[in-house]
Amino acid sequence: MLALDIAMSLGSTPRILCLGAHPDDIEIGCGGTILELAEALPGAEWHWTVLTGNPQRHAEANAAADAFLGNRATKRLRLQSFRDGFLPYHGAEVKDFFESLKRELSPDLILTHASHDRHQDHRLVSELTWNTWRNHLIFEYEIPKYDGDLGQPQAYFPLRASVAERKIRTILEVFATQRSREWFDREVLLALMRLRGVECNARERYAEAFYARKWSLGIGAER
Repeated sequence: MLALDIAMSLGSTPRILCLGAHPDDIEIGCGGTILELAEALPGAEWHWTVLTGNPQRHAEANAAADAFLGNRATKRLRLQSFRDGFLPYHGAEVKDFFESLKRELSPDLILTHASHDRHQDHRLVSELTWNTWRNHLIFEYEIPKYDGDLGQPQAYFPLRASVAERKIRTILEVFATQRSREWFDREVLLALMRLRGVECNARERYAEAFYARKWSLGIGAER
């Protein structure tokens, strides 16, 4: 499988926007990729945005961002408090938030939910991502869940085995409020990364996968 060096494409000081409907979405969907990029791009500017949550969940999101990005990264957290499970019913307010974010930020890379995700909050975040940033590099991450909505991704990010383990360990340690959920365990998180690793023939067995709807490929300067 032919690999493209995304770190080289982004440059040394990219602005990376991570969008999640809920605390733990970003980490579950693309935490390994974030760990790899944060190490490869110490000059990156990270914008970590979560749309729902209460004070306890926001504290977890804050701790997770620190754990995944570390002290070497420039980061800004935006933790909103829209009602969990009801984002589509607050569509105008959520849209206003996205528009305000657009005025502040033109990212070089956006990591967001998959558009076919069956969770209504996830779908709205994906829809508004594409509606708000129409000429940007957007990768849609996936989240395993009861709904069984996993698909056939087009892009893969192979992970070092140590990074895959760090991702799982951090998620299980930080998000204490989720430990009672039957899907929230090591086996689920590891299984998806292992499966995606098989699909892209990852050297160290694990990978995260993304849906990449639009790409613009070129040689040298922009044409």
